[in-house]
Amino acid sequence: MKEFIQKYQKAIVGTGAVSVLLICYYQQKELSKLRSEQIKVYNVPAAVDSLQSTIDSLNSEIFILHTQNGRYELSLEHLYEVNPKAGKQFDEYLNNETE
Repeated sequence: MKEFIQKYQKAIVGTGAVSVLLICYYQQKELSKLRSEQIKVYNVPAAVDSLQSTIDSLNSEIFILHTQNGRYELSLEHLYEVNPKAGKQFDEYLNNETE
């Protein structure tokens, strides 16, 4: 074995050097690829801002609908006070006919 290594020492060292160079090349290529993908990470804050504005818009819409629902409830209570029969008809229609 010792004689084999001595005989092919230059070939072994050369093969090792080429292997190290190839490994370095592929590592640099992979690093370049990862660095280019890193730019895409910077787009995340814009997406978060977009989602936050959507959430704010939905919260505003929920508030408006909740207010409107409260007005309907107050109107129905008033209808029950003024005309209980019409209030009951409205309530029955709302609960049974609009499903």
